[in-house]
Amino acid sequence: MPTLIQARARARSVRLAILRPISIIGLSVLQAGWMPAHAAGNSANNSPSQPASDWCMPLAARLPKISVSDCRDSKLLPSGALSQNGFPILAREIAAGKGREGHGQALKVLLIGGIHGDELTSSAIVFKWLELIQKPSAQEFQWKVAPIVNPDGLLAAKPRRMNARGVDLNRNFPTPNWAQDAPRYWARVTASDPRRYPGSAPLSEPESRWVHDTIEQFKPDVIISVHAPFGVLDFDGPVKPPSRFGRLMFNRVGVYPGSLGNYSGLHKDIPVVTIELPNAQTMPPDAEVLRIWQDMLGWIKRNVPSASKLALQR
Repeated sequence: MPTLIQARARARSVRLAILRPISIIGLSVLQAGWMPAHAAGNSANNSPSQPASDWCMPLAARLPKISVSDCRDSKLLPSGALSQNGFPILAREIAAGKGREGHGQALKVLLIGGIHGDELTSSAIVFKWLELIQKPSAQEFQWKVAPIVNPDGLLAAKPRRMNARGVDLNRNFPTPNWAQDAPRYWARVTASDPRRYPGSAPLSEPESRWVHDTIEQFKPDVIISVHAPFGVLDFDGPVKPPSRFGRLMFNRVGVYPGSLGNYSGLHKDIPVVTIELPNAQTMPPDAEVLRIWQDMLGWIKRNVPSASKLALQR
């Protein structure tokens, strides 16, 4: 049995690991022209006024197989929301093609990556899909796309899962009984693993608040959230789950207090597909990137009803 002094020392070390902000951004990122708003001496509220292309150099320096040109061609714009360190959450909304917009006909798809900053491929593949999103096969949908939900984690000196305040954003969504379940799960199941700290309260972080608010405002019919490195598909929600996208097979990962799948899929009844790429650092082959995309579009068309169709059915 540990002594009281040992227990207190361990608790103190865990708190320090959780609460210490990311105060140092990697040298390559600084050289690329960005630093946290507090380090730059500017008000964070001024950051969204900069064009998105200004943010592409540090992102491209960190993401596999994504160039500055790729980033700029994605036409992402600052969403108006900022990370804890003042980096804008970049997003793009793409209307459905001609004949699909209006009258609630087009399915709305929210596509996000990089909620964990050390899962580099989860952001990079979304940039690759943005190159395909104007093709006819994707134009029947209305899209909201955010490749990097956790820019502070990505741009840390060493990319890390949590945001700048040490919070696992995918444990910070307001699932029922969060105040009891999330801290208990963190303490008992993860042994207070700092990488999985759920935060002090649901939606305590600006990044998770942005996702939550986007769901409320955009009202997606389906959410696609990209992660790595389990190499499977996970699913939460009211429709038939996908069996496979490319080589990724359906295999439930689990349900966690505060996770996006738990919150949106089980309690908001919005289908959530979690794509777990097989490697967090190395991109899949180009053919597999395309196949996952094509299989995803096909599954959405066959299985996800629009909000207008659901309203007619009721």
